[in-house]
Amino acid sequence: MKVWTTDPSPELVAVFENIARTRMHDVPICNGKLQVEAVGFQRTADGHWAGAMITPWALNLLCLPAQVDGWPVLAACSKHDWHFPSGDYEFTVAEEASIGNYHLCSLFSPALEFESHEAARLTALAAVHALFGEPLVAPDAAAKPASRRAFLGLGR
Repeated sequence: MKVWTTDPSPELVAVFENIARTRMHDVPICNGKLQVEAVGFQRTADGHWAGAMITPWALNLLCLPAQVDGWPVLAACSKHDWHFPSGDYEFTVAEEASIGNYHLCSLFSPALEFESHEAARLTALAAVHALFGEPLVAPDAAAKPASRRAFLGLGR
């Protein structure tokens, strides 16, 4: 099993750029406005790597092993729930010869709705920020809603 002791972003970009030039070249689900980019990769609480991967065909969250301990050994296409500060998310096990075993959570596939690479990058950054952020909490039903004046900063 391949483990990533340093940020996997540069190698991920190289691998997925090669896939874009070869296997995915001229595939109709590809968005020609998108480039390959790894966004926001950082260590998880479990010590593994997680971030977003933009490709012309998808925007996915990826998890990659940083050590053997704690990395589930599962068959490709299996499902695994990863815990993040914002909650638990289901990832699909994938295998790529030059990357090895990794897990992905599809956010946009295909990624045809993006009008620009910058829009995809901002979406990827927001997704990573949300993933590692605190969970959204439902408002307390017993709490009194703020008045419109208070909401607008005009007092009570």
